[in-house]
Amino acid sequence: MATQLKRNSKYSEAEWTARQELAACYRIFAMMGWDEMIFNHITVKVPDEEGSFLINPYGLHFSEVCASNLIKIDIDGNKVDADNPWHVNKAGFVQHSLFHRVLPDAHAIIHTHTTATMAVCGLEGGLQPTNFYACNFIGQLAYHDFEGVTVREEEGVRLVEHLGDKRILMLRNHGPVVMGKSLTDAFIKYWALQRACEIQMATMSMGKPILVGEDVIKVHQRDLYMAAIPGQSGKAEFDAMVRKVDKIDTSWRD
Repeated sequence: MATQLKRNSKYSEAEWTARQELAACYRIFAMMGWDEMIFNHITVKVPDEEGSFLINPYGLHFSEVCASNLIKIDIDGNKVDADNPWHVNKAGFVQHSLFHRVLPDAHAIIHTHTTATMAVCGLEGGLQPTNFYACNFIGQLAYHDFEGVTVREEEGVRLVEHLGDKRILMLRNHGPVVMGKSLTDAFIKYWALQRACEIQMATMSMGKPILVGEDVIKVHQRDLYMAAIPGQSGKAEFDAMVRKVDKIDTSWRD
């Protein structure tokens, strides 16, 4: 990420870095039109505090999120930083808390309601190998049937069961849950999934799509690493988007 401002003295260096990175991610989503009123969430673990997480204030648009107004919560969605005046949408954190709790590698989790991803989640067959980006994910996605608003704990058993060893769960008739070992890892997965869904929508609106065969998909997925920049997954791409956000507004850093 681009050079950061001086750390806020209220927070450790690790937490302040995480806060700035998460705030930047919310601003990127707003810039890209991946927001949904005041709803949806991107959450990350606080690096130096076991069982603590950062989430957006309930009531703010993604474009209003900044490092200092992010809310620190525990695994059950309860506020830890009591002096923060904003509320937490605990109902929206239910699925996040579930995966953060049971998956040690789920450092960051993204859940959105974009038109493209929701449309594909509501399509029989889900994401199909109709384009380059979709081929990244064939065989890598899990699906879970719609059971209503995800606020009931008993649904969690089925969510985890259906996720299995995957790290993207397509909630049918609802939207995707994208998990990453880092925030930038979750971001680049989400970006590619969003593009895959957008292109599938466009292709299927024009007629019968050409589907890529299984053998080619295997080669494609095997060779993806050759196109990646060595280092943290998604970091170079994330940093590029942060520079675009900074040209619009740098208040996310505060």
